[in-house]
Amino acid sequence: MTQAPLTDRMALTRNRARAQGDALFLHDLAREEAEDRIAFVNRTFTNAAVVAPFTAPWDGFAGNAKIVPDDDVLDLAPGAHDLVIHAMGLHWSNDPVGQLIQCRRALKEDGLLIAITLAGQTLHELRAVLAEAETLVSGGLSPRVAPMGEIRDLGGLLQRAGLALPVADLVPLTAQYRDLWHLMRDLRAMGEGNALSARLRRPSPRAVFETANTLYKEHFTNDEGRIPATFELVCLTAWAPSDNQQQPLRPGSAKSRLADALKVPETKFPE
Repeated sequence: MTQAPLTDRMALTRNRARAQGDALFLHDLAREEAEDRIAFVNRTFTNAAVVAPFTAPWDGFAGNAKIVPDDDVLDLAPGAHDLVIHAMGLHWSNDPVGQLIQCRRALKEDGLLIAITLAGQTLHELRAVLAEAETLVSGGLSPRVAPMGEIRDLGGLLQRAGLALPVADLVPLTAQYRDLWHLMRDLRAMGEGNALSARLRRPSPRAVFETANTLYKEHFTNDEGRIPATFELVCLTAWAPSDNQQQPLRPGSAKSRLADALKVPETKFPE
């Protein structure tokens, strides 16, 4: 029996078509994070590609970067790029490993991949209050917020995709809103509305959202009288394999002791 995909791509496309440029601050942050990481690499990239749902935040990136949508099949030629950025799309992908494999194939030998995605505790406050409100009002639950991978699991995807020297780090951000309605309007303007295949296909009672708004304010209102919304960007970096890359040393091959380097006494564990 074939399992239904996590994301309804038609709904996702429809949601993204409603997005408004001034609400794409997470995409602007993703670009800043990518540029910061590139600045630390002692290399000049001449043939970059960006996989992203919106083109505007990436205009002029890396000079003449090719910008392609995050479709199931990426419009990237094998071995054509020395840098690939996959930005703000993996959390909606039905096959995130497949997306990373396609990025690896598009890289030249020793090319750099930077993938930036929402993950971790993103919108955990909203998820909690909607679940509680729907249980109270309707007596059941329906999927409303896309599940987000944890940083350790996302880092493991890089190795599964055949990439080398993987690194994953977290960029937290907290936005503040007047109420639940303000947050939901912003998510709609971001193109981040509910596009889950298993979502409820009929309108929810308004009482669900009114109850959720009350719960949000009761549980999370800050000192400024506003409600916070957590966003966590996970930044993944890795390289296309190359014989010229640094290789990890074999276990037990070290020629000096860590305790000597740290100038601390060595404690031996019992057998």
